[in-house]
Amino acid sequence: MFCQECKNKKATVHLTKIINNNKKEFHLCQQCASEKGELEFAFEPKFSIHHFFSGLLDVDGLEAPVGVPAPTTKIQCDNCGLTYAQFSQIGRLGCSKCYGFFGERLNSLLKRIHGSAHHTGKVPHRSGSKIRVKKEIKDMRAELQQKIAQEEFEEAAKIRDKIKELENEVKGGEKKNE
Repeated sequence: MFCQECKNKKATVHLTKIINNNKKEFHLCQQCASEKGELEFAFEPKFSIHHFFSGLLDVDGLEAPVGVPAPTTKIQCDNCGLTYAQFSQIGRLGCSKCYGFFGERLNSLLKRIHGSAHHTGKVPHRSGSKIRVKKEIKDMRAELQQKIAQEEFEEAAKIRDKIKELENEVKGGEKKNE
């Protein structure tokens, strides 16, 4: 595809502008895009990743979780001296002990950002089949306990049987690898 301006060079800059629900696409070469000023983005002058995270950490208008000190309370890590206010400005914790000191505040923040405060990680598709099956067994055991607590014994028996099948698969795979 050639540049829409000079029609000589290959288009390497592809822009899509949406203004008042009107979509316009531009395909320009590097030189024409520079001349038109299309490579300069109009961010707020003080835009930084730290300001972005500060906006996420801003709890104005949100109630603090039960048992969590109000935002005006000065929470400080005894190990590195970082305060929660400083953390909300820079977006980074000072040390591993900060997790303990900022505890519930971090949990509520992580829930807002990620949807969960519990890290589950990722498993590679090629080599992680055994790990995935073990995680599935773990999840099914939790579901089994829930069904037992709700006295849904028929469903619990089905889940128990599935767990046994998966455990046999894992054991069979271990014997083949030995």
